[in-house]
Amino acid sequence: MIKYGYLAVFILTIPAANWLISNIGTVCVPNGPCLVPVAPGLMAPSGVLMIGLALVMRDAVHEHLGAKWAAGAIVVGAIISGVLAPAALVIASATAWLFAEAADMAVYTPLRKRNIAAAVMMSGIVGAVADSVLFLWLAFGSLDFLAGQVVAKIYISAIVAVFLWYRSKRMFRFDSSTHSAKGS
Repeated sequence: MIKYGYLAVFILTIPAANWLISNIGTVCVPNGPCLVPVAPGLMAPSGVLMIGLALVMRDAVHEHLGAKWAAGAIVVGAIISGVLAPAALVIASATAWLFAEAADMAVYTPLRKRNIAAAVMMSGIVGAVADSVLFLWLAFGSLDFLAGQVVAKIYISAIVAVFLWYRSKRMFRFDSSTHSAKGS
């Protein structure tokens, strides 16, 4: 079932982000992160690609499985991060994950019934900023890559949100010839 796919992807984004930050990038800083370009003149640690996805997947888990599942998945993601992250990143990764996802959920929950698109974008922005500030400060003692982190997370969140919105619109089209909903 697709709703459990959202759950699996959400939980796996944190170990994927931790692996990326230590292994993949156009530049790897000695004793620091591997970086990727995210906009002209902006670089960010490569794990940002997965965290942007995580912010939207948490919202998808909330929508399809409920707030309790989303909260539980946040905790499971933090535990997995703590077990799998390189020692230098464990506290930064788990702490940033817990706080950012909780902030995302706190913004998303009251907005979702009024405007789902606004809820996804606003919670994504709040989660992106919280995650970026906490992770960069705790992991590297610097906010040098803050702008790149936030920009990349918002880009990724927006791309995934548009994809999920488009997919949800296409899943249940109204077929006027049969007067029934058709899945695609």
